[in-house]
Amino acid sequence: MTTFVDRVELHVAAGNGGHGCASVHREKFKPLGGPDGGNGGRGGDVTLVVDQSVTTLLDYHHSPHRKATNGQPGAGDNRSGKDGMDLVLPVPDGTVVLDTKGDVLADMVGEGTTYVVGEGGRGGLGNAALASARRKAPGFALYGEPGKGGDIVLELKTVADVALVGYPSAGKSSLISVLSAAKPKIADYPFTTLVPNLGVVTAGATVYTIADVPGLIPGASQGRGLGLEFLRHVERCSVLVHVLDTATLESDRDPISDLDTIEEELKLYGGLEDRPRVVVLNKIDIPDGQDLADMIRPDLEARGYRVFEASAVAHTGLKELSFGLAEIVSKARAAKPKQETTRVVIRPKAVNDAGFTITEEEGVYRVRGEKPERWVRQTDFSNDEAVGYLADRLSRLGVETALTKAGAHAGDAVAIGDDEDAVVFDWEPMTMAGAEMLGRRGEDHRLEAPRPAEQRRRDRSAERDDPEREYDEFKPF
Repeated sequence: MTTFVDRVELHVAAGNGGHGCASVHREKFKPLGGPDGGNGGRGGDVTLVVDQSVTTLLDYHHSPHRKATNGQPGAGDNRSGKDGMDLVLPVPDGTVVLDTKGDVLADMVGEGTTYVVGEGGRGGLGNAALASARRKAPGFALYGEPGKGGDIVLELKTVADVALVGYPSAGKSSLISVLSAAKPKIADYPFTTLVPNLGVVTAGATVYTIADVPGLIPGASQGRGLGLEFLRHVERCSVLVHVLDTATLESDRDPISDLDTIEEELKLYGGLEDRPRVVVLNKIDIPDGQDLADMIRPDLEARGYRVFEASAVAHTGLKELSFGLAEIVSKARAAKPKQETTRVVIRPKAVNDAGFTITEEEGVYRVRGEKPERWVRQTDFSNDEAVGYLADRLSRLGVETALTKAGAHAGDAVAIGDDEDAVVFDWEPMTMAGAEMLGRRGEDHRLEAPRPAEQRRRDRSAERDDPEREYDEFKPF
C-alpha cells in the first residue's frame, strides 16, 4: 500500500457562477412594477495553501478530483444568489505546481502561501442590474460563467529536515524505523526502498522529519538507478546524513570510497554544497563493523565531518544520533531567513490593447479575447433581446470596426472563441446596434407614467380633426 506520494496529477474544477434572473415586480394595483431579477452568485475558487502539518500528497493520490461548489441563481424581488464556497487544499511546504506540459506555475514555499488553481465563475446579472434609462424593462438576464479548471501536477521537493543518503542496503530504512514510527520495507537486497519513507523524530523539545530515500549508485545524477527520483527530494533538506555501511560484503567497497562516490554525485547534481553533512557509521553491532568504524573515524573527523556510530539492530547510539541531529536542525532553522510576504506581480495592459484579437483562419475570422468570449458564454441565444444586447456590447468594444479593417465582408463567417466552444455566425455589417436599438429595445408602454388628463383630451381632439383619419366605428341606422 502506498504510504508516501511526492507527485500527483490533480484534476480541479472551480464552481460555476449562478445565472441571473429575469423577473418583473408585481403587486396589487401595480402588475408591472419594473424589473426586479437578482444577480447570480459567484462560483467558489480552488486554492492551494501551504500547511506545515501536511508532509505528503497522499490524499490527492487517492482523491485526485476536486471541485468547488457552484453559485446559486438569482431570484425575483432583487434577491441575489448565494456565492459558492471556496475549496482550500492544503499542500506541503515546497510543493511545485506545474501544468501538464511541465511548465512551472508556482513554487509554494512558506507557511500560508496561497495559489489559486481554479477561479470561480462570475455570477450572471439579473434584469434589474441590466435596466437603464433607455432599457427600462429588459426581458432577459445573463448566464453565469463556468468556473475555470483543468489538470495540474503537484510535485513535492521538500521532503524532510534530514535526508539519509547512502548506497543501497546501507541501513537507511532500518535507522528510520527505529528513530521514528515509520515502517519502511526492509530486506537483504539492494533497492528495497522504491519510494521515499518519511518519519517524525522527537528529541527533547525539537520535532523534525527525517526521510529514507532510494539508495544512490554511481551515475545517479544522470538518472541511473533511482537517482533523479531521490535527488529531487534533497534539494531543500536542511541536513544531509551519510549512512555508511561498515559491514559490507562487497570486496570492492569500503565506507570512505562510498562517501566519496556519493559526494561526487551530489556535486554533479548541484545546489547542495551549502548543506551541513553528518556521517553515521552503521552496523557496528557486527564485530568487524565496529573495528572498521574505529579505524576510519579519525580520517572522517579530519575531513570535518561530525561522526556518529549506530546500530539499528542493537539500538546502539540512537539517542546520541537523534539529539545530535535535533541540534543541527535547530541551528539550520534559526539561520533560515524569514519568509518575505508573498509578492504580487502586476502586469498592466498595453495602452493600445483593444482587449481582443482578430485572425483569419481558413476563411473564418476568429475573434479571441477575454471580454468577447466571456460575453458569449453569458448570452442566452434563444432570446432575441439578449442576442441584441451582445451585439451592442461587441460594437462598443470595437469588434465590428476591427472586422471591417481586417477585410471581412457581409456573409463571411465569424467565430468568437476557440474551436471547442466557439460561436460561429454570418457577419452582417452595419446592423442596427448601440443607440439605434437601445431606443426601442426593452421599452414597455405599460410601464410609462400616465399622461395628464388635459394632454389626453388634446390628443383625442387632434385625432378627430385629422382629415386622413378613417372612421370605421359602428353607426346606428
